Amino acid sequence: MSKAIKKVIAEFLSEEAKVNKDIVVLCSDSRGSGALGPYAEEHSDQFVEVGIAEQNLVGISAGLAAAGKRPFAVSPASFLSTRSMEQAKVDVAYSHTNVKLVGISGGVSYGALGMTHHSATDIATMGSIPGLRVYFPSDQYLATALMKEFVTDSEPAYIRIGRNAVEDVYEDGKLDFTMDKAVTVQDGTELTIIACGELVYEAKKAAETLAAQGKSVRVLDMYCLKPLDTEAILKAAKETKAILTVEEHSPYGGLGAMVAQLTAAEHPTKVVNLTLPDAPVVTGNSADIFHHYGLDAEGIVKAAKELL
Repeated sequence: MSKAIKKVIAEFLSEEAKVNKDIVVLCSDSRGSGALGPYAEEHSDQFVEVGIAEQNLVGISAGLAAAGKRPFAVSPASFLSTRSMEQAKVDVAYSHTNVKLVGISGGVSYGALGMTHHSATDIATMGSIPGLRVYFPSDQYLATALMKEFVTDSEPAYIRIGRNAVEDVYEDGKLDFTMDKAVTVQDGTELTIIACGELVYEAKKAAETLAAQGKSVRVLDMYCLKPLDTEAILKAAKETKAILTVEEHSPYGGLGAMVAQLTAAEHPTKVVNLTLPDAPVVTGNSADIFHHYGLDAEGIVKAAKELL
């Protein structure tokens, strides 16, 4: 089964807003992109449309949080993580306001719209802000687990999701979730693949292909990019021969860079990073782009075999 995570989040918030009147959803002319139409109709008194003004979106959200509300600011990740980075830094993180920044249509999911609409640097930018957590959920079940935490905790966070439906990594009711701990999708002893976001599914498929060829590969869903689950990474470094990271992000300041930095300091091991290039990507949909840069299951299998 596949489902767009934005719909899962919108539906969850719509149900939660019925019983929690402090929840407020704000967007920047993005109710369609964020699947928020039904929410806006049902909860018009808990919805704010600020128009194409992402900096105001974050500032207003911070003000609402300071007044005791639980705002969820929904906007394209490409703009939320760049245009309003100062507001995220000052109004949200530094001021410690309980704002959840939801970056929709993240990574390269805007496809042919190109670099202006892609968010391939947001782990680096948002992760560099002190006091701001960063999460990239892999499927609808992981996203729901995160949302259950977000509506009860009081810490700022940035969550990036894609635009299109994504295949399920987990089965309904079978996700072993602990907040800020990586999920072991598949255990293995020879190689560890650490992925985040919708590329976790590609990593899982790659590991299944390799298993059929007699290779034992561990797959970690590192949805929690900040705080990073350093314990799971170091355990993988000690128990498997090498680590392969996979991410829909620039090679600079992302998951792979953090894993390499950690292991170099604490337990040196071979680490190879599969990322988007440090350049505008080719034109195409997400699947085309992933295939071109070796970020799909086929490309991951090829890179893994070089390490096995």
